Amino acid sequence: MGVNVQMDLLDFLTKEELIRFFHCKKTEMSCMEEPNIFLHQLRDHNLVPEKLYKTVVKMRCKEKRKDGVYQILDWLEKERSDSVHLFWTCVFKDHILQKYPVLRLLRNSLMDGSFRVYENLPDPVDQTERESEPIQIEETTAKEKKKGTKRKKSAEETEEDEQPGPSCPSTPKQKKSAKKLVFSTPKKGDKGDIWTYALFKTHLPVTCGDKEGTLYRDKLTKGGKCILSNGRWFTPASFESFAGKGKWKNWKVSIRCQKTPLQKLIKDGHLHSPLKKRRCVKESPKVLFPVSSSESSSPLSESSVEVEHSGEDVLDEQIEEEEDESGEEEEDDEAEEGEIGPVDPSLFQTPSLPVNCGSVSGVLYKCRFASGSRSKSIRTEERWFTPEEFVKQELTLIDGHWKKDIQCHGKTLNYLLKKKILSIHSLLCKCSLCISKDQDQQHQDNDDVCFICNTEGDLLCCDECPRAFHNHCHLPAVEDDSLGEKWVCTFCVLKTNQGWWQPTQMTKEEVLGSSISQYILHCEYLLLCMYKDDIEHVFTGDPTETISGYSRVIPNPMWLDRVKTKLQNKQYKTLGQFVSDVRLIFHNCHMFNKSNDVFDKLGSRLEEVFEKEFQTIFDIH
Repeated sequence: MGVNVQMDLLDFLTKEELIRFFHCKKTEMSCMEEPNIFLHQLRDHNLVPEKLYKTVVKMRCKEKRKDGVYQILDWLEKERSDSVHLFWTCVFKDHILQKYPVLRLLRNSLMDGSFRVYENLPDPVDQTERESEPIQIEETTAKEKKKGTKRKKSAEETEEDEQPGPSCPSTPKQKKSAKKLVFSTPKKGDKGDIWTYALFKTHLPVTCGDKEGTLYRDKLTKGGKCILSNGRWFTPASFESFAGKGKWKNWKVSIRCQKTPLQKLIKDGHLHSPLKKRRCVKESPKVLFPVSSSESSSPLSESSVEVEHSGEDVLDEQIEEEEDESGEEEEDDEAEEGEIGPVDPSLFQTPSLPVNCGSVSGVLYKCRFASGSRSKSIRTEERWFTPEEFVKQELTLIDGHWKKDIQCHGKTLNYLLKKKILSIHSLLCKCSLCISKDQDQQHQDNDDVCFICNTEGDLLCCDECPRAFHNHCHLPAVEDDSLGEKWVCTFCVLKTNQGWWQPTQMTKEEVLGSSISQYILHCEYLLLCMYKDDIEHVFTGDPTETISGYSRVIPNPMWLDRVKTKLQNKQYKTLGQFVSDVRLIFHNCHMFNKSNDVFDKLGSRLEEVFEKEFQTIFDIH
């Protein structure tokens, strides 16, 4: 099903759009490792000259091979532009996508529309002169064979030889000409967009609320802490919290440069945010995305293949590493026990443990920890990490080690391992936990249970966050036949578009009087928050069916499922009507449970969740 959907979507793109995207991505494609299968595919579809194909395939030098692939793509753009649709169709075949992650990313960019950031490119420079350049691969190769010996090239020679292939290592001058971002020097009196000034090529002044800082472009692209403010480094999310805007949880909207949200700068191509790896659906008897199993770009899916083929080698490597560190770890354990003292053992008996590494915090799940440093066992708000990856999120650490630098209740993970609170199985272990994890490595980027009901089953995984859902638990409910190549949950949709949903701040009265048709997504989000918090399912179903005498005390019963049904059946005209029904649930709870503190507190807790989220998403103060 996935391939047909993909091809249908390609048909909706114009030839000009496909050529423009091809033009911008030639360098990325030329950098792929082991390009021979890619070239075989082009040859099979008559998309490459036979002589040029044979020359490039025989190349041994990686850099020259990259240049060769680039020149093949350049020839294809100039001489066979009419075949651009055929090109994308043949390189998006399953067996090609499995081999080349870069093509998976390019395919996703075409499918989700993000490729449109390349629509407003500057006019090409010296187009006529460049088009007249002949392909030099065969001539260069012949000259090298005549010389018979290698020599170091001078800087000038290197620059001339490598000019046709932007994929190879180049001088700063070459890199500058190949950048997508265009910078200029501001003229006197010019008050234009400062993010285009050469002065701000490496950094930008940003604000969030009343806080000011400096955003470093390269650090943002790599991910992690990239904003310097008051002598401290922040991630975009932590800078948002530092400015008192943490409740938004959408730094792309709340952080601004010259009153322009970073989201717009990223969308227009002036900034590059960290790449996110897409996810699919967890394995189940019912396959939701047939192509998903071949597309997963999870780092662990690749590492699992390594372990499968060379488990003993990796095990030996791990043993050597542990032997080298054992003496140092024992000293650390003694110091740790002496300095920190005893800790309540009950703190470590839960299935999940709160952990931190410096300023970075997350939750470690014991059930995922069987593979140790190579299993994605630590979850943050944004994603799942292996312990090794989690340590790297604390950028102030130099040569950090997960056993020593990740802590739980003041104790290192190494201490927890010594005390048998955590345990690592052998890489060759065949227990049910390890076997299931080996088979499920590609799915570790998403949760193992439904985000709403906290149970297992056939789960639909969000492509933008770690959450996973049962089809019927999500709002709106998801039908299998309506799924496309990419699926994003309601939480992420609302978070991404929050700044555009509510362009101006409204009063509480204005919000409640608004037509509900434009806020269906907001209502579904609020219901999801309440369903998740109602762990005991006290407020989910009809209380008159489970509590005797309820209708004699409460004349107008209301429950979450009924609110959901009324919302889906379009029985609400205004947002205020929806809110009134939700608040009626809490009112009824307080009335019926005047002498029952346990259930009354459950109602108060859920009411607090609703009111907090309601005020947050509508920016009511």
